[in-house]
Amino acid sequence: MAAVVIAGASVAGLASALALSGQGHDIVVLERGPRPPEGPYGEVVGDWHRPLVPQAAHSHTLAALGVKVLRERAPRVLAALREAGAVALDLTAALPPTVKDREPRSDDAELTALGCRRGTLDLVLERAVRALPDVRIAYGDGVRALRLEADGRRVTGVVTAGGPLAADIVIDATGRRAESRRWLTAEGVPVADDETAPSGLSVFSRFHRLRPGARPGPLGRGNAAGIVGRHYAGLLHPGEDGTFGVLIGALPGDQTLAALGDPERFAAVARLTPGLAPWLEQADPVSPVHTMTAPHNALRGLATTRQRPVAGLFAVGDAVCVTDPLYARGVSLALAGAFRLADLLASAPAVDIALSRRVARSNEELYGPWFRQSADDDRIRIAQWRAAIAGRPAPSVPTALGGRPLLSEACAAAASDGEVWRGLTRMLTGLRTREEVFDDAEFRARVRRAPAIGTSTHLLAPGRAELARALGSYDVRGRFDRAA
Repeated sequence: MAAVVIAGASVAGLASALALSGQGHDIVVLERGPRPPEGPYGEVVGDWHRPLVPQAAHSHTLAALGVKVLRERAPRVLAALREAGAVALDLTAALPPTVKDREPRSDDAELTALGCRRGTLDLVLERAVRALPDVRIAYGDGVRALRLEADGRRVTGVVTAGGPLAADIVIDATGRRAESRRWLTAEGVPVADDETAPSGLSVFSRFHRLRPGARPGPLGRGNAAGIVGRHYAGLLHPGEDGTFGVLIGALPGDQTLAALGDPERFAAVARLTPGLAPWLEQADPVSPVHTMTAPHNALRGLATTRQRPVAGLFAVGDAVCVTDPLYARGVSLALAGAFRLADLLASAPAVDIALSRRVARSNEELYGPWFRQSADDDRIRIAQWRAAIAGRPAPSVPTALGGRPLLSEACAAAASDGEVWRGLTRMLTGLRTREEVFDDAEFRARVRRAPAIGTSTHLLAPGRAELARALGSYDVRGRFDRAA
């Protein structure tokens, strides 16, 4: 029996405990934050303040990858989410009307997302893990340091506020902080550099609730309504029991959109965004406007084969890889990573350096493609948004290496080709990597052959001048100028 310490009780840490339960381990989850609130989900989730998990206050959806993991590995949690009001979202309902071949495919069932606020998902998962007989969750006490053997090659335990705690396995589930970097540095173990790329995103989110009898508009993106446009993004994600979140994304430093923290100006931009008004006209806000600057896309060096391995130390979720929240993949990757790590631990003859190397290779296989996709597509989006803000023509986009279609090209082709739409949707929702979809010869040929049809929602979105009129104008110090 191994003594397992998991640092962090958000999705990655709780999913790790769930995945490891039943394997004969003694599992302790250490969480620096306070115990989550008790009571009915709908009554308490809005009052759950989590400064260590700022993304939990923002618009959220569980992508198809996350639904697939729960369906196959934790069906009771998925059932509990449905009982809590989470909505199954059939992504094929968003098949463009301009696609002629509308016959269902045998594997369309996996194209299902889940509408659920992040706080509700975390509460359901926490209560499921808390009920496990071999798991203990300790709140208000986190990992302060690692304890290693003299040569620094193996974990022997951790140090907490309450003192030392022996451990054979330590899992860093501290999210974007990836605290194992600090733990190793303090013990004199060199830490491999991270790969990073800017996400170029400031996020403004607000939650709403539909009024009784409301009949909202369609979800043109399957799990969302709205656009990722030429100078900003406006997206709506349905939640449980008639709730939904609206997210508006802007470039950090965009002075025009800096006003979005104000509820009235947030609402003005949301109503102007294609696809959102039919929902907002039938709903009332139930939260303030939450703001966050997204961190860089990052693939942590310590979780890859570039790191000198330490037997018994592993990472999961955002402690391994952070990607742009516009892609809504973080929770799904955390779930997939937790169960993959548990499988590797269950199949290993010993918790040794060889196991650490296998886990590092697995991390690169699971997380690496999503880091690269997010970094590449964010680089293009950031350049386009900067040009639009400055009033310059859109920059030319370099031809993709090796003939791989660009994301924009695949989106355009998906409007007329159902096979392209399905491949693109599987990539966007985490079921298949960009390499698996975009490097397929038949997919590339279909993208090239697809006719350009319809009117892009980008052309229906408000331009800079229209947004400025809705928001008022700001001087260079970001103050509202009512006389302008």
